[in-house]
Amino acid sequence: MSVALEVRNLTRRFGSLIAVDDASFQIERGEILGFIGPNGAGKTTTMRICASLDLPDEGDVLIEGVSVLEYPRDVRKRLGFMPDSYGAYIHTTITEYLDFFARAYGLRGRERSKMLSYVKEFTGLQPLQEKLITSLSKGMKQRLCLAKTLLHDPAILILDEPAAGLDPHARVELRELVKALAELGKAVMISSHILTELAQICSDIAVIEAGMIRATGTVEEVVRMAKTHHTRIFLRTLAPVDSVQRALLETPGVESVRPERSGLVLEFAGEEDGLARLLGMLVSRGFDPVEFAPKEINLEDVFLKLTEGQLQ
Repeated sequence: MSVALEVRNLTRRFGSLIAVDDASFQIERGEILGFIGPNGAGKTTTMRICASLDLPDEGDVLIEGVSVLEYPRDVRKRLGFMPDSYGAYIHTTITEYLDFFARAYGLRGRERSKMLSYVKEFTGLQPLQEKLITSLSKGMKQRLCLAKTLLHDPAILILDEPAAGLDPHARVELRELVKALAELGKAVMISSHILTELAQICSDIAVIEAGMIRATGTVEEVVRMAKTHHTRIFLRTLAPVDSVQRALLETPGVESVRPERSGLVLEFAGEEDGLARLLGMLVSRGFDPVEFAPKEINLEDVFLKLTEGQLQ
């Protein structure tokens, strides 16, 4: 594994607003990094700088060791940027659209034909290649934008909210395409507000808020950071839920209790001996617990623990 994209102490200001504040992280080949944060956190600004579409006030980004500031033309040959929205040209078919961009990338003759066939087949657009872009569904348009991004066979992909507005079926299909690209050795940086989707495909995450990186590392490492000494427990008893909930709220160490499905979810601050005493209390008071199980913290929990929803 080698570093494909490295963000070094990146800062970007817009007047008095610091959109990106001394941000640093890296992605290796074959990895998928989920870039998450609230609206206005600095995600798109960071991604645009990585794609050489904006300039930082301080810091740099290296694409396979090449500076986006010093050699932007070289960088653009190595990366593909898929924005959160793109223009669809009227009276243009899928093939015509992709052929236009293939020519813009400098592909000629047999090489262009081969790459056009490859990206259409990879994204599942081959059967629709003569359809007008304006007639495509949102999911198919996202596939087309991804196909365009892959035309010059970039080593690094930067995908800004690619799943926005997609139905569940289209999101699953896009997720599988992104996983396949990583398996081909490409480094992928992807932002999304659909955290359950990111959790299923990302090897690493970077959490940004108010322009600052709050956490970065593998998903497991960042989850451990967010856990501290809090345990989330799912509890189901034979006793009435209301009476159990009242008793739990009066118990030391129980920070919150909320109903979920046929039971309760409680946040407990303490070690395992405290959990044992809690379970003993439930038994001794005749609440008859039938399920008492820790709940795994997920990416959404991590996001809520590490960010405060600050607006810039």
